[in-house]
Amino acid sequence: MKISTKGRYGLTIMMDLASNYGNGPVPLKSVAERHDLSEHYLEQLIAPLRNAGLVRSVRGAYGGYKLAKSPEEITAGDIIRVLEGPLRPVDFEEEENAARRDLWKRLRDAIRQELDTTTLAHLINFSSNGQEDDKYMFYI
Repeated sequence: MKISTKGRYGLTIMMDLASNYGNGPVPLKSVAERHDLSEHYLEQLIAPLRNAGLVRSVRGAYGGYKLAKSPEEITAGDIIRVLEGPLRPVDFEEEENAARRDLWKRLRDAIRQELDTTTLAHLINFSSNGQEDDKYMFYI
């Protein structure tokens, strides 16, 4: 399974909105400029995120988009599923070999576990410090 630009840029939009959570709506144009992305492409991605109830749009001169829930309540899995569809590395139902079918199921479950336990809050905290809080520092 390869995450396309839809999933990657969708995660970028959501992380940007999460980092501005509580500060009012964020214009999509400013998200596009900050990350050097096409505003037109981001407009195509924001619609399914809005339809899924992950973001809300605010109209008007100071309008834009904001998260519909807190960054702690939205997972990477929520976003990727909306933009990419089901999380399946391969179609294992047709796999006749039980060992390989089990491998594909375990791989799918591991991907789901990681995406469903990684919240936007985790991602923006990681990106703002450049490292996770629970990493060790080694000196030689």
